[in-house]
Amino acid sequence: MTIALTGGLVVDGTGAESVAATVLVDSGRIIGVLPPGEVPSGAEVIDATGNIVAPGFIDLHSPADFSLRSTPDAPTQLSQGLTTLVAGNCGWSPFPITDLDSMRAGTAFLDPRHDWSWRDLGGFAAPLEPAVNLALQVGHSALRLAVLGNAERAPSPDELRQMQELLGIAADQGAVGFSTGLIYAPGAYAESAEVAALVATAAECGLLYSTHIRNEGAGLLAALDEAMAAARAGGARLEVSHLKAVGKPNHGLVTAALERLDQARADGLDVAWDAYPYTASSTTLTARLPMWALAGGVLLDRLADPAERRRIAEALRSDQLLDPHAVVIASLPPGPYEDCRGRSLADIARRDDVDTAEAVLRVLEQHRAAVSVVNHAMSEDDVVTVLEHPWTSVASDGWIMDATGPGHPHPRNFGTFPRVLGRYVRDLGVLTLPEAIRRMTSLPASRLGFTDRGVIEPGAVADLVVLDPSQVADRSTYDEPWQLSVGINHVLVAGVPVLTDGKPTGRRPGRVLTPS
Repeated sequence: MTIALTGGLVVDGTGAESVAATVLVDSGRIIGVLPPGEVPSGAEVIDATGNIVAPGFIDLHSPADFSLRSTPDAPTQLSQGLTTLVAGNCGWSPFPITDLDSMRAGTAFLDPRHDWSWRDLGGFAAPLEPAVNLALQVGHSALRLAVLGNAERAPSPDELRQMQELLGIAADQGAVGFSTGLIYAPGAYAESAEVAALVATAAECGLLYSTHIRNEGAGLLAALDEAMAAARAGGARLEVSHLKAVGKPNHGLVTAALERLDQARADGLDVAWDAYPYTASSTTLTARLPMWALAGGVLLDRLADPAERRRIAEALRSDQLLDPHAVVIASLPPGPYEDCRGRSLADIARRDDVDTAEAVLRVLEQHRAAVSVVNHAMSEDDVVTVLEHPWTSVASDGWIMDATGPGHPHPRNFGTFPRVLGRYVRDLGVLTLPEAIRRMTSLPASRLGFTDRGVIEPGAVADLVVLDPSQVADRSTYDEPWQLSVGINHVLVAGVPVLTDGKPTGRRPGRVLTPS
């Protein structure tokens, strides 16, 4: 069946200005871009009058591999125009598994919705039938858990070789990238030499190297240098995840970071980066703790030891960037503080008549340390500065969510891409519409080496979105997060309608994408 998207303006993903045209789709591919109004007889028509027809959006930074199995219809992604999610970020992937108990314990803070019936990428990917496409990376922390467990030490030469072998197996099974998350245990235990060795292996396998760098605050520039040194030495393509400067004293540091990245590109390094359009991040509450407190995966045992507990509390009290008013509980398992979702650490400390450090420890110990938070720590000026740069892809770091649910999640889960198109294109004029769409389509596709996605041209895969540029907007807020975006009217994945007139169709044509 031929589908004709007609009546709209086509923004082809390259950054070129819009043109009036009809896009023809058949057998999962774009078969033609015709003059406006020209529709072959017998074609099924999607009326795009008053709308923009664009390539489907590609999210370079998603934790979808921990939620897509339980929410394969991906409603929060379809309402943003997303057709491809890149998972396995920040050093975490649900494979490889050599010790299931270690993997379960290590990923508990991610609240994985899994039956853990696989051991490698191939086993994880085989049964997936999602509405959207998924591209998988293998995570450094997952490799460490598979070989070293939660040990706070460098690997032996043999252990490093085992990690490299597991990385190679994931590449052979279709991984598109290797990621690190150097603020999260156990990945944070790695020294630069270990990271560089694994990055070199990733490069040999043709994988992208994505990194949540070791420091996004005062040490931002040094952390970028570490990432670029590893990529340069190993010959890897580098993607810096969610580029930002955290903490008020560090606001403005993104300007120097971009200058350093630009110089690296001028010197021949294949490096780019992504960002989300919010001044708050979201992570686990344990990320506020010193790394030694997490070593061995026995944090709760340490909190039960009075001397160790005092030591951890003193480390928290010395953290100058821990603003209790800015850190808000997003989600946590059942327990005595479950009514504190959406409340700040300052609120909890005040209620319990304790200081911030004690409030953090109480919440962690009462909820198995599986607590996520929203951290209001970035500058709007920095958000704009990063978004303005032509090598910034838009990426969400957002979960696949149901339309409603418990907790107080970050609005990026629901609104990242429409927020850019509404606030930063239509309202503020930070980007033009064609340029913003390029950052969501052909630019991320190029980082992955996908040559037949992210553009509208004959022969390209028919991942497409139809949106109303006057209405597209995010609705999710920090106070009221459970709200889907608006203005995305149709989404096609491989030519199959998965969102029609703003409503999911229930069809699941997505697949796991492998390198071209």
